[in-house]
Amino acid sequence: MEQMLLSDSPIARKTDPVSSHEAAAEVTASGARATQQAEVLRGVKEYPGRTSKELAHLIGCDRYLVARRLPELARKGLVQRGHMVTCKIGGRKAVTWFKGEC
Repeated sequence: MEQMLLSDSPIARKTDPVSSHEAAAEVTASGARATQQAEVLRGVKEYPGRTSKELAHLIGCDRYLVARRLPELARKGLVQRGHMVTCKIGGRKAVTWFKGEC
């Protein structure tokens, strides 16, 4: 299941420093990326309609980790962006996330 979640797209931009490319390769090769994607996907399924910050709080993950993995899952069609709401934790407008159509 975890390998199926891996995004085909690179997670470091071409303009990022070498250290970012090395870190991206390590998080993918170690399986951490797939594990993180699976955890975030589980969170979206369990708590649909939440912001990334709310999801992070609910599943006990770093908010930035969740925010990085959601677009990867969206590119695979596993989650989709919803409407904007005021985040109950951050107090600012943020997009919500739902299970995708796949």
